[in-house]
Amino acid sequence: MTKELEHQFVTELENNQNIVHKVCTLYTNDRDAHNDLFQEITIQLWKAYPKFRGESKFSTWMYRVALNTAITLYRKSKRTLKTYDYDSVIFRITADEYDPTQEEQLKLMYQAVKQLGDIEKALVFLYLEDKDYREISETLGISEVNARVKMNRIKKKLRTILNP
Repeated sequence: MTKELEHQFVTELENNQNIVHKVCTLYTNDRDAHNDLFQEITIQLWKAYPKFRGESKFSTWMYRVALNTAITLYRKSKRTLKTYDYDSVIFRITADEYDPTQEEQLKLMYQAVKQLGDIEKALVFLYLEDKDYREISETLGISEVNARVKMNRIKKKLRTILNP
């Protein structure tokens, strides 16, 4: 990889690393697993970057690589995943913005989303990131219509999980 290509990659990664952190949060249960997944996604992005043709936005391509890497690793290690108590999660909310009801709702939503399948989690994640169905379909490699149908089914499934 040339120095210029290396510099472009590092710049893009720094500008979009929040995408990788969000994927890691969705597919891991503790800080060590998060850091390991972040490192693995970064390695996969690095390996694939010379093949990035720029036909889509970098962030769309990054979502796809990150989600595919996370799903692959999650499936491989599904039996050995560590779990933790959601009460131990540290939320960085300033005192004047703190709302215990909202925090509890977020915990419940994360618990519900973690019960979904791999692709369903990815779809919810992109949907909550305000991606339109065109970008979701490009990222996940499914049709726009399929993305809409799946999202409607996921919404029903989440309602069932949250309101048994």
